[in-house]
Amino acid sequence: MDYINKEIPKMFGNLVFNDSVMKNRLPKDIYRSLKKTIEEGTELDINSANSIASVMRDWAIEKGATHFTHWFQPLTGITAEKHESFIAAQQDGTVIMEFNGNELIKGEPDASSFPSGGLRATFEARGYTAWDPTSYSFIKGRCLCIPTVFCSYCGNVLDKKTPLLRSMEKLNENALRILNLFNVEGVTHVSSTVGPEQEYFLIDKKLFEQREDLKFCGRTLFGAKPPKGQEMEDHYFGAIRPRVDAFMEELDSELWKLGIFAKTEHNEVAPSQHELAPIFTTTNTASDHNQITMEMLKRIAEKHGLTCLLHEKPFAGINGSGKHNNWSLSTNTGKNLLDGGKNPITNKIFLLFLSAVIKAVDQHQDLLRISVASAGNDYRLGANEAPPAILSIFLGDELTSIMESIADDKAYTGSVHSSMKTGVHAIPGFRKDTTDRNRTSPFAFTGNKFEFRMVGSGMSIADANIVLNTIVADSLSEFADTLEKTEDISTAVDNIIKQTYIKHKRIVFNGNNYSEEWVLEAKKRGLLNLKTTADALSFFISKKNIELFERYGILSEVELRSRYEILLENYCKIINIEALTMQQIAKRNIYPSVSRYIKSLTELYCLKKSIDIAFEKDSTLLQIKKLTSLLDSLHFETENLENTVAHSKNIKNNEELSFYCKDIIIPSMNRLRAVADELETNTASSYWPFPTYGQLLYSV
Repeated sequence: MDYINKEIPKMFGNLVFNDSVMKNRLPKDIYRSLKKTIEEGTELDINSANSIASVMRDWAIEKGATHFTHWFQPLTGITAEKHESFIAAQQDGTVIMEFNGNELIKGEPDASSFPSGGLRATFEARGYTAWDPTSYSFIKGRCLCIPTVFCSYCGNVLDKKTPLLRSMEKLNENALRILNLFNVEGVTHVSSTVGPEQEYFLIDKKLFEQREDLKFCGRTLFGAKPPKGQEMEDHYFGAIRPRVDAFMEELDSELWKLGIFAKTEHNEVAPSQHELAPIFTTTNTASDHNQITMEMLKRIAEKHGLTCLLHEKPFAGINGSGKHNNWSLSTNTGKNLLDGGKNPITNKIFLLFLSAVIKAVDQHQDLLRISVASAGNDYRLGANEAPPAILSIFLGDELTSIMESIADDKAYTGSVHSSMKTGVHAIPGFRKDTTDRNRTSPFAFTGNKFEFRMVGSGMSIADANIVLNTIVADSLSEFADTLEKTEDISTAVDNIIKQTYIKHKRIVFNGNNYSEEWVLEAKKRGLLNLKTTADALSFFISKKNIELFERYGILSEVELRSRYEILLENYCKIINIEALTMQQIAKRNIYPSVSRYIKSLTELYCLKKSIDIAFEKDSTLLQIKKLTSLLDSLHFETENLENTVAHSKNIKNNEELSFYCKDIIIPSMNRLRAVADELETNTASSYWPFPTYGQLLYSV
């Protein structure tokens, strides 16, 4: 064990072309030039690029790489890569291993089949990838992966990374404006940082292969509640089973090699559900790392005879899976701007940045909801420990009291940190936090960060953080505009904090977000309750939001509208796939299987009659009648679903189609499921055509 512990620091990041590798291998002048490009955005000349490419190639080949790829994040929500070998043909029929600066800086993947939302015609194939030097290159398998941005031939953004980088720049720019007014020394850069907690399910791969709904849709479309689900909460933080522990051990090892700060792992509440949490890092890196993590979760699970489910709601009636996006702001000097310190009431910088977040979330509830909108997340939000669709901020007792005292011009008389006593003399006391946590809140302050709990398990965190960075940059910009015009900074800061809280305090709620009372209260406060993706998406292209993204150069109106179309289309396609899968399973699996069971019961009933066994109310006959009635209902609901899906083909407008999916197709799917799930509970297990919830959830 001691040997392993000593090897971890050596192992960590050994497949990453990181700063340490670059500093040791690159010529000093080239290294300085690259650092200037990364930190100041200066252009990198081709000679420097050639030198970096040569060193990167040699390093990659030493690590066993034979290919390279421009690794990018298109609007599919997953990553993309096209592998090119290092070989270059020679006149004598031999090859050499070659990689130059042009290949490093620019790539040309076929862009025709990636989502563009109408930005380009399908026959227009050319697109460009461009090296992002702020993200380290890494080796995956036998391929050198070079993180890049992705744009169309005309320069329109076709990826998630470009707007994320732009939003980080605007946040940095406006945060520095604020800090300069306070004469903070040594701070030259402010970054948003993220630690995304990743939830996931592990089930046996052999059982997964027997479920067409899991294979096609990532979630179960049918499944009756098992006798035991998560009611006992005995899986939460329970002992990790050997098979899962072996998976986690290999996962940690592979992530550490890639420089990913995998830190915490544990069992979640639902059976077969687990969580992985990393150490915080800059948002761009965190986004890259989380994409790699999701890929590794699936890849390593396969090696252990498991399947990793990243759908937001793979099983009805139990916890869905989220990705808690822990967001904060950090300076290059290591100062967390959302850390109030021991006495937050006197920390004006903290209170000003806190006010900026409160203002941002209240003004842009719609954008935050849209950033986590998907068909899968609609099933999760508001159910089983997931936050509701209503945006609100949890500040906790101490911070709320501080902000209320400022708003009311009253002295804050809150208590200082107290000590927690256990009542056992051998156990020392420890400092108690000033407030509890609220696990029902969608956007909770947790000491020195905000935990945005609405992000779905399978989503890219880029979308949520593009919005967070942009809306907070907007608040800071407004604050800076005011403060830069005043001579009395201290008084102006106090006034901004006070007036911002008074104007936007409706977004602050410390109670139970699951309660019906909160739904009514939120409506009184004028807060949005966008329950589904269809309800939310129309807000995306409102005048307010178009102006916001264009004002800061994050996305143009045409790029924003393209994303709107992609989200709509994706939502409708997912519902269509799920509906078609349900029809297929109902007709080809459930109906024939239950029919065979009815046949066996009929034979039993006939046998009883032939030997003169008679009951006043024969149980077999009653069961036959019940199953026959349910089977007729299954046939009826299947036909009804087929008809609703067929009608949807006539709807050409995606926004209209999204509401049709929400209001007509999904309710039809729910009715079909209800019949099928009742059939499951009344059919002998030997006849049921696929693994049940009980088998799936307790298979590992």
